[in-house]
Amino acid sequence: MVTHEPGGTELGARLRRLLLGIGEAPVGARAEALLMAADRAQHFDEVVLPSLGDGRHVVSDRTAFSSLAYQGGGRGLGVETVRGLNEFATRGRWPDAVVLLEVSSSVARDRLGRVLDRLEREDLDFHETVTETFDRLAETDTASRWHRIDASGPLGDVAELVWAAVADLFPGVS
Repeated sequence: MVTHEPGGTELGARLRRLLLGIGEAPVGARAEALLMAADRAQHFDEVVLPSLGDGRHVVSDRTAFSSLAYQGGGRGLGVETVRGLNEFATRGRWPDAVVLLEVSSSVARDRLGRVLDRLEREDLDFHETVTETFDRLAETDTASRWHRIDASGPLGDVAELVWAAVADLFPGVS
């Protein structure tokens, strides 16, 4: 199952527009964290847990770790505070593996090639804090689930690096 957060459910798509939409009403930091957690709770109940229950792997673009970095670090709400929200939202389930794609801000912006959403438009200080928080999360997580990938090269090369990092999680898939 390939999915994404926020927005992987009908409710999530509505929340995504509120959270990331251009021209939407401003969203405060605490409301942002709560809306992300609400999206995640719905996503877990509707998509993730049923897929896992059916014996399928779930690959998601973004997870609760993104909230720890963006809302906990970037918004200054505290990683542990946001971790508690997401512990509730995910029923205590966290990813078995996390792929952290590492690129410079300039490469990331060049690759977007579209109108930026509300989070993407944040200033450099915000994005540097998010990056530093992801770094700390990857360095301190005792579960050894993080795979850090230099994603600055051609996209095909990056895809090969990602697959090489996670292939052992998907026996029989090539």
